[in-house]
Amino acid sequence: MNAKEITKGIFWAVLQLLGLCVLVWLLYQLKTLLIYMLIAGVVSLIGRPINHFLMKRLKMRAVLATSISIVLLLGILISLFSLFVPLLVQQGENLSLLDVDLLKANIQTLVEEISAYFQLDNSFWQQQFSVDNLFQNVNFGLLPQLLNETLELLGGFTIGLFSVVFILFFFLKDSHLQERIILALVNDNVNDRVEKSIDKTKGLLSRYFLGLLLQISILLVINSVVLSVFAVENAFIIAFLCALLNLIPYLGPIIGAVLMLLLTMSSFIGADFSTVILPKTIYVMIGFFVGQLVDNFFSQPFIFSNSVKSHPLEIFIVILASGTLLGPVGMIIAIPLYTTLKVIAQEFLAENKIVKSLTKNF
Repeated sequence: MNAKEITKGIFWAVLQLLGLCVLVWLLYQLKTLLIYMLIAGVVSLIGRPINHFLMKRLKMRAVLATSISIVLLLGILISLFSLFVPLLVQQGENLSLLDVDLLKANIQTLVEEISAYFQLDNSFWQQQFSVDNLFQNVNFGLLPQLLNETLELLGGFTIGLFSVVFILFFFLKDSHLQERIILALVNDNVNDRVEKSIDKTKGLLSRYFLGLLLQISILLVINSVVLSVFAVENAFIIAFLCALLNLIPYLGPIIGAVLMLLLTMSSFIGADFSTVILPKTIYVMIGFFVGQLVDNFFSQPFIFSNSVKSHPLEIFIVILASGTLLGPVGMIIAIPLYTTLKVIAQEFLAENKIVKSLTKNF
């Protein structure tokens, strides 16, 4: 190898490195668009069965079927959002008329009642949970700024929603659009295997996301019934929030339990602690844990065995590893990403012993 060939090799290596850096920079600059496309892709998997039914069973044209599917999905989203609007408006009115002294008195009363009921040292509570200490760093003058930031967030959400719906329309209308985008990036000699992997991944993830909707629905019903029986205010909204948090594996139910505990106790502030607040809170939390038992021993095994077809221990390790690397977001995307990688591995590394073991149920 002469000096000219070495120089040429170094030149092409540097050129490829620069190209890779430019590509990473472009992807970073376009991260918002990529997020919109990712969300649209996930929602298209959820809407895919609806769109397929309208086109194949009812013989609708692609444009009409896609439009109806999107309207149905938007209707569900708007219905869920409308549940929170009255609550947000009410809380906004409450903030504008906030009586800080009364709030301090209510919290202080609750702390004293808990201390008296459990016969705890009152000085310890006063030192650790002094109301003055709780409020000394709270600047209520920031509320208008918080409101402005909320309005800006809503504006960004509107733009994002329009972008996602626009992309979603074409993903649903042309089910092969995503495939063509991916196939344009790979060699022609592997097109057949890539198409097979895409079709299988779509089927598995569609069942997975529909299973998640079933999981949330079951928890929503259980939590709503429990909260309504014990007359907790805004029972359906609290139940929906706690059910939605279950999408975050392992960590979500803990956050949901704390949220339900606090909101249940706050619903009865002013009532007697030992005869009203404590008993109702205990009963509500028992109902919450019953819902979690149903979820852990029925819903999740059903979803994993019939959709992603993975062993519970396998799922646990994947979620834990992904959560360690990427935090809560990693825990949410762990199962869809792992399922996709398993499909690809089965197609391209079918003879590997580890791949055979992991994909034997596919």
